[in-house]
Amino acid sequence: MAEPGGSDKRSWCSVPEKFQLHGAMLALQFGYAGFHVVSRFALNMGISKLVFPVYRNIIALLLLLPFAYFLEKKDRPPINLNFLVQFFCLALIGITANQGFYLLGLDNTSPTFASAIQNSVPAITFLMAVILRIEQVRLNRKDGIAKVAGTIFCVAGASVITLYKGPAIYSPTPPLQTMMMSSASSSVSMSSFTTSAMSVLGDAKGKSWTLGCLYLIGHCLSWSAWLVLQSPVLKKYPARLSVTSYTCFFGLIQFIIIAAVFERDAQAWIFHSGGEAFSILYAGVVASGIAFAVQIWCIDRGGPVFVAVYQPVQTLVVAIMASVALGEEFYLGGIIGAVLIIVGLYAVLWGKSEERKFAQARVPIQSTPSDSVHSNNRKSQTKTSLTQPLIPPSTENV
Repeated sequence: MAEPGGSDKRSWCSVPEKFQLHGAMLALQFGYAGFHVVSRFALNMGISKLVFPVYRNIIALLLLLPFAYFLEKKDRPPINLNFLVQFFCLALIGITANQGFYLLGLDNTSPTFASAIQNSVPAITFLMAVILRIEQVRLNRKDGIAKVAGTIFCVAGASVITLYKGPAIYSPTPPLQTMMMSSASSSVSMSSFTTSAMSVLGDAKGKSWTLGCLYLIGHCLSWSAWLVLQSPVLKKYPARLSVTSYTCFFGLIQFIIIAAVFERDAQAWIFHSGGEAFSILYAGVVASGIAFAVQIWCIDRGGPVFVAVYQPVQTLVVAIMASVALGEEFYLGGIIGAVLIIVGLYAVLWGKSEERKFAQARVPIQSTPSDSVHSNNRKSQTKTSLTQPLIPPSTENV
């Protein structure tokens, strides 16, 4: 992994690269945090959970296609039926199931805990790799113990969030509610306006918290499976943007078919407010476009572990945003689970970092004469790591 501050010579506008990296990662977390809050706001406004991903993936595909076509002309192998089937399966897991479970889970829980559960993705990815025998558990080394312990913490945290909601330990009052209560009169019209307005600001009251958490766990399982399964695909088809574009295309087709079958209301396809249009544009442009480009640059310069370490910052930012904008309540079970998941995340990341150091320490001993070959391999690994933001490029170091 390249160190964030390892090359201060690379700078833009006299700003050292390490500060650029940290600034970009903070901006990235704010962008993703805004996506959680904006998506929840859109769901509360009544936008269809089937139409929302259709428009989001249309925007994402339009953003990705030009870059994939022009930047990967030389890297893109000829397409065949076998590749198309693999792209279709990746879309089914990484787009349709992933985004579908996320929206269902978010609709029944809250942005903060949706973001908190996502911290378990690296641990779930490691667990899947072990089950599929892609990864070997080395319990005789500290890195193996750390990854197993981190996985256990993440599973325990997700279980606590799902099975134990607990009492509300913090109940903020949204500014809109405060203003309304201060100027409230006994009139029926004011009461109905307050009820209507607060239905947009609420946080899944009256819905199934446990069911929402199960949906979010399905979201994380789909995300992790996508990360694991795309690795062998990218070895045969080493054009990351093209793979992503094909995956996005098939995911869009799948969502269109599902929406056409289950979404019978024609009004659901029409924007009824500027808020709905903004939420879809934000999801497509910021979460699927700008954030993707920033993340690729940060992984290229700082490495996948450096990027993953910032994930808990997103949870903190989401908590602040959701509390201020949505009046989200914080529950004891969710906070305990989030802490366990974050501890598990850092344990897994530390284990990966130690394993990488161990592997790098063995390279000079095993093959000193071919430094140029290993230099080229490291470059190719850095390129491949862009395909897996949360796991290293080689299956040995998952």
